[in-house]
Amino acid sequence: MSDAKKVLSALEDELGWQRELYKDLHRHPELSLQEFATAQLIEQKLASWGFAVQRIGGTGVVGVLENGAGACVLARADIDALPVTEATGLDYASTATGTDSDGSVVGVMHACGHDMHVTALLGAAKVFADQRDAWTGTYIALFQPAEETAAGARAMLDDGLLTKVPRPDVALAQHVMATEAGTIGTTAGPILSAGDSIKITVHGRGAHGSMPHNSVDPVVLAASIVLRLQTIVSRETMPGEFAVVTVGASNAGSKSNIIADRAVLLLNVRTYDTELRARVIASIERIVRGECAVSGSPKEPEFEYYDQYPLTSNDADVNARVTQAFTAHFPAGAVYHTAPATASEDFSRVPDAFGVPYAYWTVGSVPADVYRKAVAKGTVAADIPANHSPFFAPAIDPTLGAATRAQVVAAFAYLAKGE
Repeated sequence: MSDAKKVLSALEDELGWQRELYKDLHRHPELSLQEFATAQLIEQKLASWGFAVQRIGGTGVVGVLENGAGACVLARADIDALPVTEATGLDYASTATGTDSDGSVVGVMHACGHDMHVTALLGAAKVFADQRDAWTGTYIALFQPAEETAAGARAMLDDGLLTKVPRPDVALAQHVMATEAGTIGTTAGPILSAGDSIKITVHGRGAHGSMPHNSVDPVVLAASIVLRLQTIVSRETMPGEFAVVTVGASNAGSKSNIIADRAVLLLNVRTYDTELRARVIASIERIVRGECAVSGSPKEPEFEYYDQYPLTSNDADVNARVTQAFTAHFPAGAVYHTAPATASEDFSRVPDAFGVPYAYWTVGSVPADVYRKAVAKGTVAADIPANHSPFFAPAIDPTLGAATRAQVVAAFAYLAKGE
């Protein structure tokens, strides 16, 4: 039996404990930067398999397994859950609650599949620990907190990640999506958008609702800004280029007969190009400042940037190598070219900080018959709960097996003897 077949055949022996671990993680989700029990579980597993384990970035965990000369591969999984109350009805559904950053008690759920990511990477880590005679090099299993708040990768880097682990040659990551289970989507270049959230405060002059002539009405000002922002995509972005500018909230005042003295807008921006991203943000600031000036605003507007996600753009060579490995090991038709998604995440901060190339791919999680029926009816968006939905429920089989296999196959493409 070849080394590759030996490693892959070992995967089937892992699925039993992995299924139970997945259910346990799903029952016990933890919010961003509060993943204490999750981190402890990961540490215990990695240490028992012979990894050198460190806690980095508060609740981040990194395990390093050195196995002779060769490439160094970093594989990453995110571990945090969302402030969502689960409504799946599963027998292992979460009933957990937590306290969010605002001090509010909220339901907590793995509504984005990070429990699947953790379980798959732990499964891959055990396989590499158990099959050391089949590969050579260094395998780094990195479990990152707080992806949902864009804080986790930065926290690990700020805590010295670059100096605490070997420098990888390549970084790998994946995400379960509401696509057909058992399938793997890959692409070179952008696969996830850059994301920016912006809080904009504009200032007016308050007055009695019956005396608008004494005011600078921030409601009217905010309305003008919202309308004008729509022209960034429709009139300032070249046709064929992708950009999203969403005003998710507009808040001002509290009573019908009082004109407030300020308004707050919450914006979200998504792009696939760093230069376009800069132009869109510059346009937002220009429009806001211009409308404030036209309205006679007594103070300059304030801009607060938060939840900023970098672009996830796959290296062409790494993507080609990983895709070739996937195609060789998964059933015919299971690996496909995926279009970029407008979601965002912070994985790329890590390889970018190391200055190494990376590949990021998607793993389907919806039973094939369910997904294909929805596709045939044209009702995918209506019938299939997507990530972040309280109804999001990946099918454990074959999703877990595919996700674990993908982690192993991708890393083995660099760690196999002779590579």
